[in-house]
Amino acid sequence: MRLSGLLLVWLAAVWPQAAWSAPAVAEPSVRTGTTEVHDNDAPSATVESRREAPADAPRSHGGNLRLPGVPAGFNTYDGGWIKFVYHPSIRERVQPLIADAAAARTALTEWVGQPVLSEVRVVVARTPGEMATLAPVNAPYPDYAAGVAYPEIGLVLLTVKPVHPNAQHDLAEVFRHELAHVALEDAVTGRPIPRWFNEGFAVMASGETSFPRIGTLWQATVSDNLLTLSQLERTFPSDEDEAGIAYAEAADVVRFLVRREEKHRFRGLISRLRDGETMDNALFNSYGEQTATLESEWREDVAKRYTFWPVLFSGSLIWAGTLGLFAVGWRKRRRKAAATLARWEREEAAEDEARRRLALRADPSAPSPRVHIVLAPTQSDDAPPAVPPPMLQRLPEVEVPKVEHDGQWHTLH
Repeated sequence: MRLSGLLLVWLAAVWPQAAWSAPAVAEPSVRTGTTEVHDNDAPSATVESRREAPADAPRSHGGNLRLPGVPAGFNTYDGGWIKFVYHPSIRERVQPLIADAAAARTALTEWVGQPVLSEVRVVVARTPGEMATLAPVNAPYPDYAAGVAYPEIGLVLLTVKPVHPNAQHDLAEVFRHELAHVALEDAVTGRPIPRWFNEGFAVMASGETSFPRIGTLWQATVSDNLLTLSQLERTFPSDEDEAGIAYAEAADVVRFLVRREEKHRFRGLISRLRDGETMDNALFNSYGEQTATLESEWREDVAKRYTFWPVLFSGSLIWAGTLGLFAVGWRKRRRKAAATLARWEREEAAEDEARRRLALRADPSAPSPRVHIVLAPTQSDDAPPAVPPPMLQRLPEVEVPKVEHDGQWHTLH
């Protein structure tokens, strides 16, 4: 009962804070923004989501991006469909990317259901500052980006060192994330797609595991602060620190669409987007349900995974908790009973000793208990001792004196 009471008190203290406070926004492991490559856009301009590309995968609507040349002093690795460009001093950091490239391409091809990534160049810089100098001309990207992809020209830029000192920076994870942007661009042949879908696919395909993103989605779920897909499709938040929920939702919605039993439907969705269908029509024709219905099913799935109420008050958990509390109580009670019996025995022995001492004090003239000393009989001095043969001679047995006390015999030492 005490344990149940403490649990209810804790829930009462935590629930209002989770339900009514605005969720804390945590930065994702692969940081992205909202800018595009435009010549005349103001920095604060809002771009409609269907035409908006992720900040780490900018798109030039003029189609005049050019692949930069290989910097002087850099090595190159030609893997056929993919080429790596890097400084010799970071060769050991680039080798794992080279080894992972083929498996990443195979996985992306399986996700989208068609061949992708026919020609890709990956340029690995030593520092974020060096990465900025390796970007195509007139193709800027956010300063906070740990990696950037230019799908139109098949270019991926990476940096070995993180943007911020001591920040979490998984180079292989960033590589797979940016490669996913290029693969999706290839799969839909450059057709405009919602940014939430583009970012969600990159996060899912790269295998990113961001605990801050999971925490953001959990807080948004329990506080009923999730955004609708229509909100995400109309406009994607332009400030990254305010877009934690949007990024978390985008990754989880795509995960829901690509669950194991629906992979063939997801491939059909990519194919229809490639043919020019809108996202709503492509979802309906691939999954047989309206976007609103799919969103409702996703919300139910999120509620099961990110809220504790269904688990806490499920019948199986209640019975398991009841049995556990009963076992703990029975064990404590058994220990308490054993301790009580031992205490009673000690108290009874002390009382008996006290009675005996009181009896001696009350009658000092009472005779002391008689002690009988019995000596063992010995042979006569006149009788010659019998001496056995040497081989059979035994040591004489000496009888130890004994005394009788209170009806019992005791050996004297």
